[in-house]
Amino acid sequence: MSDVTYAITKEKIRGSWWSHKFAQRIFDVSEMLEDHRDVLIMKLISGKVTFVHRELWNHIYSIGTAREEWQLKNLSASARQLLERVDNEGSVRNGKTAAELELQLLIHAQQIHTESGKHAKVLETWQNWASRAGFLPRRIDPVAARRFLERRLTDINKRRAGGGRLPWPSTL
Repeated sequence: MSDVTYAITKEKIRGSWWSHKFAQRIFDVSEMLEDHRDVLIMKLISGKVTFVHRELWNHIYSIGTAREEWQLKNLSASARQLLERVDNEGSVRNGKTAAELELQLLIHAQQIHTESGKHAKVLETWQNWASRAGFLPRRIDPVAARRFLERRLTDINKRRAGGGRLPWPSTL
């Protein structure tokens, strides 16, 4: 989100952007990005909502489906059970330990509005998401994919004097 807010305000915002004079514009642009067919929304950088362009989807997909040690080693028993359920069913609504799986990139999570007007989270396998998004993945070595994204984030951090972090141990 920080690059979105920076692109609009041309300044680094400390704290919440909701109190900024351009908050409505930031919100409107975010809503447009959420609806864009070439944008994947996920918690990637520093555990925050991140808009990922289609050109990076193969990297994300390859990392998400790799099931590497860093993704699995510290999962709680309930998160492991939820992951198994998502794997078996393809898509699950509102898992209590969804955040663990989402932050480890083990599943794709999407917030939806239910018929009753409440928010719910839909968890799905990366394969389910790819099919729903009309995306035909081309596998990349997950280590190479992580290195590529690390270099991109390092460049962004340098340009914006940022401190964004990715969820895995550095491979650089």
